[in-house]
Amino acid sequence: MKKVKLIECPRDAMQGIKSHFISTEAKTQYINALLRVGFDTIDFGSFVSPKAIPQMRDTAEVLTKLDLSKTESKLLAIVANIRGAEDASKFEEIDYLGYPFSISENFQMRNTGKTMKQSIVILDELLNISIKTNKEVVAYLSMGFGNPYGDPWNVEIVSNWTEKLSEMGVKIVSLSDTVGSSTPIIIDYLFSNLISAYPKIEFGAHLHTTPTTWFEKVDAAYKAGCNRFDGAIKGYGGCPMAKDDLTGNMPTEKLITYFNQQKAYTNIQAMSFESAYNEALKIFS
Repeated sequence: MKKVKLIECPRDAMQGIKSHFISTEAKTQYINALLRVGFDTIDFGSFVSPKAIPQMRDTAEVLTKLDLSKTESKLLAIVANIRGAEDASKFEEIDYLGYPFSISENFQMRNTGKTMKQSIVILDELLNISIKTNKEVVAYLSMGFGNPYGDPWNVEIVSNWTEKLSEMGVKIVSLSDTVGSSTPIIIDYLFSNLISAYPKIEFGAHLHTTPTTWFEKVDAAYKAGCNRFDGAIKGYGGCPMAKDDLTGNMPTEKLITYFNQQKAYTNIQAMSFESAYNEALKIFS
């Protein structure tokens, strides 16, 4: 039976909510419910400027309240600069440092306030920090499937950046469909080419989707050899720095349904997922 890693992203679901601050207690209760489900990894928070993403300003506090005693899930935190990486790396409980690296100069500036050259320098330092503190870096290639900002985009550009990241020592690359512009043809082409060209890299799919296009996107990525998928229950959230009319995250319940049909092993405990789903409804509706 083929094994698929599901990465649940409550951070991505919560970070764009500007109408109110979700209490530390509510976040903790929700993430603790997710930790019982059987996900490979929980993208639970971020160590970024509270001015940029105020919703995530309590990530360190949330972390101290998580019950990790009965979970196999690993924890991933997003960082956007060296200071954030240093802060996150102090916590033994965190396994992965996620770094959003855009192959669109415009989006990189909007998302992190850095040029791509500056971002490479930061990524290099993140890799050094991760080695010293026993973490692993997950590089998110934002705009991995297309670019609405007018920057040049083609498969060769994606491949060249993958080559660069590989040389630097990145072992996990998640291709991010930041504004939902991916098509099954591009998804298939990218994953099938990159997976065969870089066998030492674990490729993931961080896909954004509309309610009607989720199946064709997941199906294309899985059949092209991708076995690592990011999702968020009910598709909540997306990137607050992308265009305003952003489509949602990949709904986790759709991923679970799809992989059950494909008879792939996800380690998801159905009853625990139902409990977490109900917790999500409390937070997001």
